[in-house]
This record gives sequence, C-alpha cells and structure tokens, in this order.
Amino acid sequence: MHGYSSKDLARSFRTVRANTIQIAEEIPEEKYSFRPAEGSRSVGETLAHIATTTQFAPMIHGPRLNEVNFELFLTAVQKATAEAGAMTTKAKIIEALRTEGEKFAQFLDSFPEEALAERVSYPAGMEPPDKSRFEMLLSTKEHEMHHRAQLMVMQRMLGQTTHLTRQMQERMAQVQAQRA
Repeated sequence: MHGYSSKDLARSFRTVRANTIQIAEEIPEEKYSFRPAEGSRSVGETLAHIATTTQFAPMIHGPRLNEVNFELFLTAVQKATAEAGAMTTKAKIIEALRTEGEKFAQFLDSFPEEALAERVSYPAGMEPPDKSRFEMLLSTKEHEMHHRAQLMVMQRMLGQTTHLTRQMQERMAQVQAQRA
C-alpha cells in the first residue's frame, strides 16, 4: 500500500514514547503542577493525558469498526479523563506512560497489514468524512508529539534544556571538535 507497516508504526511510536518518558523523568515532581498559562493543562495533567489517550485506537481498530460515532468517542474521552485524573504522582504517571505505551505498541506490532488501508467513516458533517486506519493509527503518535512539543516548551519555561536539544548540541560540539 504505502511501504509503511504496522511494525514501522510500532517502532516509531516506541521512539516517541521513550522521548516523552525521558521528559517526564527529567521534570522534577514539584514542577508537575506548573501551568504555562491560565486554563492550560499542567505538566502532570499533560503527561497523564498522553498516557491515557492510546486506549482509543484499539477500541476502534481492534474490532475493526468501520465507523466512529460521537457516543464511542465521548465514552473513550470520559474513561481516559477519569484515569488521567487518578494519576496523582510522578511515579504513577511514568508507570502509566510505560505500560500503556507498550500495550499500544504491541497492538500496533500485531495489527494486520491489510487492515491499514481500510476506511473508517466519521459522523455526518465531519471533514474529511472518512480516513484510513493507517492515518488514524498514525494520528495517535502525532497527538503525542503535539503534546510533547508543549512539554518541551514547558521545560524551557522551567529553565531546563530538553534532552533532544542537549543531544544535538553534543553532536554539533563533536563535529566542531573534529574540525579543529
């Protein structure tokens, strides 16, 4: 279909989740209540949200539903919100990031290749009216990357340099040292 397999989805998701976990570990627990603006999620709330939202895709794609409705979506959101709210410590959040992330990665690892091209319909009036399972599964990773970018800005606001920036700085310093 497109050369990108279920195994590729799982591998790339594991990379994204590992980076999210590193951020969660680097931010001190006393900073988990930090909010970058009034009305926004705190560091801890953002991480708990990330940890719980991987549950939605298997609800749709496990049984290979061919349409999504608002009731299913609302049920998933309510469940994820309740579970995220129960995560009150850094340790609980990191454990959920690990376990829920690996559950989702294993789901992707075993997802049938032929199912990636199947189309799933959305409720009337939504645009686009349908998407491929591949695009929907990929959107779980995109969703996490969106929130991870927010967390990286929060790290900067807290005076931390993100691990990805530090790694790039180290590589650049090595290249410069080799040139000297």
